[in-house]
Amino acid sequence: MNTSRRQFAATLWAPLAFARDEVPLTLSCPSDNGLYRALPSVPRFSTPEQAIHHARPGTGVAILTGALPERLLTQARQKHLRLYIESTPSENTRIANRERGVVTSSFFGDALPPMSILSLHSCRYGPLSGGKTHLTLAKVAGFDKAVFGLPRETFPVLIEREQDQSLLASTPLSRFITARYGPSAAWIIVWQQILRWLLANPQHIEIHATPSVRPVFSASASLPADAEKNAASKAVEWYSSARLFIHPSWAYKLDEAVVFEDRVGPAPTQDMPLGDGTLGMLEGHSSKIPLDGSQPARWWIRADCVGETAMVHALAKRTRIAENLVDFLMKSKMFTGARLDPSNVAYGLLGWNEATRYYKDEDGFDVYYGDDNARCLLGLLTTSALTGETRWLRRIWLAILADFRLIGTNGHQKSRYDQAPLAKDGWQHYHHSPIVLHDMNYQAYPWAMFLWAYFKTAYAPFLERCEKGIRLSVEAYPDRWRWSNSITSQQARFLLPLAWLVRVKDTPESRSWLRKIAQELLSHQHESGAIAEWTGPPATGIQVPPTSNEKYGAGEGTLIQQNADPATDLLYTMNFALIGLHEAHAATGEASYREAADRIAAFLVRAQVHSEIHPQFHGAWYRAFDFKIWDYWASNSDSGWGAWCTESGWSQSWITTVLSLRLRKQSLWDVLRAVPAYDGFTALRHEMFPEA
Repeated sequence: MNTSRRQFAATLWAPLAFARDEVPLTLSCPSDNGLYRALPSVPRFSTPEQAIHHARPGTGVAILTGALPERLLTQARQKHLRLYIESTPSENTRIANRERGVVTSSFFGDALPPMSILSLHSCRYGPLSGGKTHLTLAKVAGFDKAVFGLPRETFPVLIEREQDQSLLASTPLSRFITARYGPSAAWIIVWQQILRWLLANPQHIEIHATPSVRPVFSASASLPADAEKNAASKAVEWYSSARLFIHPSWAYKLDEAVVFEDRVGPAPTQDMPLGDGTLGMLEGHSSKIPLDGSQPARWWIRADCVGETAMVHALAKRTRIAENLVDFLMKSKMFTGARLDPSNVAYGLLGWNEATRYYKDEDGFDVYYGDDNARCLLGLLTTSALTGETRWLRRIWLAILADFRLIGTNGHQKSRYDQAPLAKDGWQHYHHSPIVLHDMNYQAYPWAMFLWAYFKTAYAPFLERCEKGIRLSVEAYPDRWRWSNSITSQQARFLLPLAWLVRVKDTPESRSWLRKIAQELLSHQHESGAIAEWTGPPATGIQVPPTSNEKYGAGEGTLIQQNADPATDLLYTMNFALIGLHEAHAATGEASYREAADRIAAFLVRAQVHSEIHPQFHGAWYRAFDFKIWDYWASNSDSGWGAWCTESGWSQSWITTVLSLRLRKQSLWDVLRAVPAYDGFTALRHEMFPEA
């Protein structure tokens, strides 16, 4: 196979060999059609007329160029040809949004029984009727099965007209490789059956296809000795190959992105210059996949993603980019304005994002999440420790104290603070509030940051409130925990503050808390190293699996439909489990934590994205992974961060950070010991807490 065909990475072998003039299949398609490039021995013709004319009687013809006029259908009937005809996109066709493919007959055999779900991503499709439907598009809930059946509105994708000996497709199914339809193995089954039907051949037809975007290693592959080093290197390089660093020549596109829904629009291309961090960076990629296999970018600049990415580049000794990113934050709207006004209630806080307008009635830099702030600050502290830079320290400590002002008397905080109600109530209202919210998505990483701050300053309230909050949440576990996405994501988040509590107060009790949560989390660890997503009681969940087809895609959501679905979440669970277990071993010396972290690291090395065709994804980690079929697959119900999204912070940053720490044989706590001392802390503390 020549190089141009090899890039499509698919080859078909039939059990019988034919001379070229005896092949029982003929194609009508352009020379760049993906299916044709996967079938180099099959004769191809540019027009349907030629294909039908040259096809031997009684054989199969695949028309991949649109509908046939009646005269050609008549010729095909006269020659007893079996036809597969697929529509081509036009301006009048619809584009799939939340619809997924659903098998509606036994056409594909036991491997794909009725109600099996396939992805056709953003396929274009037209109307189709007048035959037996084998595959339809519909908005359905489910992981790999439509658990609530079909909704009233469906759109046939593949139908069979027995009287015409024809299969009709309303969309180009032959683009399954280029358009990255999934799961990959399921589409092999689809095409095996279509070809078997065309050839009127009951024998097994073997197709081997290598997806254009795929895991680096198989589940059973032995990893080379330098696998983690290579994975970390590719992960750092991904930020550049994805063109996430904004360059002055195309910075205007950030403002133009306001016209896109949720600021999701065409991603920077490979020919666009790469920035160096001085203008910040984009958030990552949306989960949407157009027909060319690309993915649009999320044109947001988020403080947490920028701070976490600075940490990654500092660990990789790309100091200039790391420092540029921190300097960008220091002068951004997220860090300035009301946030530098001592008379403003938001003094010291870090805004959520730099977008001109988040929703119609709010500015993104006037929204504050304690969790996002904590992860951003941990990234900035790590960058300061590794570079020895002191010029950011006052602003960092100001932010730490500003966040601590919003921690209540029970050591807990709200999930989110907005400028207007914060100004109305005042920070004292929240600092003296007895609020309790057992949601580790929002409590855990602020606790970790404050525990480190206590270690660095010996300021007792940091420890007192964190320990009280942690104790209350341990006692409330699991019945009174609020969970989003999964209970495993909550457990994974909790590991880091529990490990760092051992650092500052090493008692049998604190070690038992850490061990309890770790064991609960690892009870769901698969032999591959992946941790299966597991939901908690529906009554305490805020992002539960869809309870109907109508609720699929209606908001942020889980990757699974029900417990035991073989999906793991790299955005909310695996990343935080890895850093938590890494720090747990460093804090306690207990081998079980290291062994669990080793298994996770091996899984992540294997599951990292590999692509020759799409360099913007090479080295990334997608949110979802199905460890049973070893593919990027899950319920794509989440309206914003779906199964195939990338995130510069969160997943990419924390996974890469831990791989780098493992290579350095260090813990994050060890690195943070080197944060330069800030002599102005006491004065700043009195400024922020004048009553004390």
